[in-house]
Amino acid sequence: MEDNKKQKGDAIDVAGMLRQYVSKWYIFAICIVVCVGLAFLYTQISNPKYMVKANVLVAQSDDPISDMAGGLGSLLTGSSGYVEDEVFVVSSHTVLREVVRRLELNRMHIVSNGLRKTFTYKDFPVDVYCDPSIPDTLRVGLRFKVKVDKEGKATIKAYQRRRVVGEVEDAEFPATVNTPYGKFIFNKTNYLPIGESVKTNIYFYSYDDAAENLARDLTIDIASRKSNVITLDIQSTDIPYAKDVLNAIIAEYNNRGIIDKNLRNTKTLEFIDSRLNLLSGDLSESEVSIENYKKSNGITDIIAETNYQITKKGKLEEELIATETKLKVIQIIRDFLADPKHKYDLVPASLNDPDNQGPLTAYNELLLKRIELIQNARQGNAGLTALDEQIDAMRNNVQSTIDRTYEGTYVQLKELQNEMNLADARLGGIPTQEREFRDILRQQQIKEQLYIFLLERREETSMLLANSQPKGQIVDEAYALNEPLGLSKSMILIAGFLVGIMLAIAIIYMRRVLRNKFDSREELEELTSIPILGEVCTSRRGEALVVREGGSTSSAELFRLIRTNLQFVLNGKDNKVILVTSTISGEGKSFISINLASSLALLGKRVLLVGVDIRNPKLVEYLNLPEGPGFTDYLANPDITIDDILRREPLMPNMDIITAGPVPPNPSELLTENRVDELMERLRGMYDYILLDSAPVGMVSDTFSLVRISDATVYVCRANYSTMREVKYVNRLYHEGRLKKLTLVINGTTARQGYGYGYGQKGTVS
Repeated sequence: MEDNKKQKGDAIDVAGMLRQYVSKWYIFAICIVVCVGLAFLYTQISNPKYMVKANVLVAQSDDPISDMAGGLGSLLTGSSGYVEDEVFVVSSHTVLREVVRRLELNRMHIVSNGLRKTFTYKDFPVDVYCDPSIPDTLRVGLRFKVKVDKEGKATIKAYQRRRVVGEVEDAEFPATVNTPYGKFIFNKTNYLPIGESVKTNIYFYSYDDAAENLARDLTIDIASRKSNVITLDIQSTDIPYAKDVLNAIIAEYNNRGIIDKNLRNTKTLEFIDSRLNLLSGDLSESEVSIENYKKSNGITDIIAETNYQITKKGKLEEELIATETKLKVIQIIRDFLADPKHKYDLVPASLNDPDNQGPLTAYNELLLKRIELIQNARQGNAGLTALDEQIDAMRNNVQSTIDRTYEGTYVQLKELQNEMNLADARLGGIPTQEREFRDILRQQQIKEQLYIFLLERREETSMLLANSQPKGQIVDEAYALNEPLGLSKSMILIAGFLVGIMLAIAIIYMRRVLRNKFDSREELEELTSIPILGEVCTSRRGEALVVREGGSTSSAELFRLIRTNLQFVLNGKDNKVILVTSTISGEGKSFISINLASSLALLGKRVLLVGVDIRNPKLVEYLNLPEGPGFTDYLANPDITIDDILRREPLMPNMDIITAGPVPPNPSELLTENRVDELMERLRGMYDYILLDSAPVGMVSDTFSLVRISDATVYVCRANYSTMREVKYVNRLYHEGRLKKLTLVINGTTARQGYGYGYGQKGTVS
């Protein structure tokens, strides 16, 4: 039995779970209605949010001064910042504060329209004014609750958090509200409807607080790590507001960039002007120094002479190098012609000397003819012999010509060397004063070049000041995306429906996990392996006896099923004493006893119901019986007979009742007497079934004293009443065998369709 129970518990009973959830359909209905209702309410009171974006291209540098080569440009200007730095500039508190001040965003208007509260940027009905110094000095946020009635009178309350700091009632516009933070004046606008009541809340912050609030709503980032584009976006229910904010941020960023550039260029211009003044004086002093030096040293125009000699020496050096090269080429040609190995070889063209190009060309042409003739003529050919003689003669002439050219070139080289030596001597004779003069002149020229350079930079800087361009180029002005953010209304309703289903499942599951009671037969079957005779639904009639002749209620059908199953359990005519008990009081033990006895009596059997719960008797109360001798009277007084304690049930002819009687002082000892056994023996011969309505076994031990006279035990558990602890207790009794033929009856379940053929029809219960 235990193994079967474990196997049953290990398997997931999907159908059982579904039945359990279906049985709680009302929870699903409530959760779905609530969640869909809340979702619908949300769609009615919420305003759709839109994403508004803008894109700005940041130029790394547009200043030619910072692009100059050399160290001077680096000294005059600083390096341009990276795009990452510009992101911080765009989102800086200073920029946002100026935007807040310009657009007056430190005042936020929330207009109430029923349950819907709408942020209004421009067309608000009431506006507030104050001294310009208040937004700069205010350190707390204020909320003004404004109510305007149909007559146009206003009731205004000022709150600092939840504390009222100012108030006026039924005031005409303009209305003044005095607060500890200053005086605030309220006046209506052109958007205030005439003849209608209006409710609005005005939130008033300092510029700094409003800038911090704006920074939380604003998102600024780089489009990609390889680009110079900054993206700005903001979410808002008011698209014009979001566009104005983004465009104002870009404009303020560019204005600050222009101001910074102009400030830098102005500082650069001041520096250049100061340097020009200094250089102008230094240049004048240098020119005076040159004049004085020439006068003191008697120098007239030696600079021209020196330049002439230097130029002449340069030309001589070029001619000397060319002559030496020519001489070496002629020498190579002489050696080539004098070598017998090259007797009939062509003189290389790269060695042709311009002065001897004609003879060498003619000589090479003869050699080419010889080469062609050799390829076609035999050795000893007369033409070849004549050509060889002609070539030998011409070679001698060429050698003589080259020798003469070599000698002439050599003489020319010597002359150039002499002229070079003369030029060096002339330059070496320049006075020391001239070299000193050149040093002075060099300093003057440096200052002159620097002066001209600064004049050019001064003109460029002046042009930059006159044509300042913003650093941020607007790629996209603020624009709104077509679709609102979040879910559509239909999707919100669908989400509410799904959430309702999930919430119902969670509630049912948590109730099952957290509570310590069972609520259905299926759940009890998972907790115990004790046979279950059946279940009894809750009766709405408010009567203890629900099983009567001619009745066909759901309770009667359920008791009929229990009766049938009980007969299978008894299985023998000698098994007729049924002990009915429970764990605690309130589980419906007496109710089950009465109606089970009535159901058995409907079979035409003689049935006796005995109240043996002598500590807390209930039969007299439930059946409205008159007071009289009962079970305890019979046990305590030998003079009382069975006929004295038997009572007839007028509604059930085959059913007799013995009530418990008065509560004795010693109930436990009384139930153990032999007179109880004798009574039961006599009753067994008189009745077909005897039901003992005993005390709860979890509270007193009286019931265990009656086990000896019983044949079977019907143990009553009540749904949503009996705890898991009490189920464990009856399981222990079952396994220990302390109660005979123990079976369970579940009381207080929910009636379901299908308990018996012909349910709900009129007829007689048999």
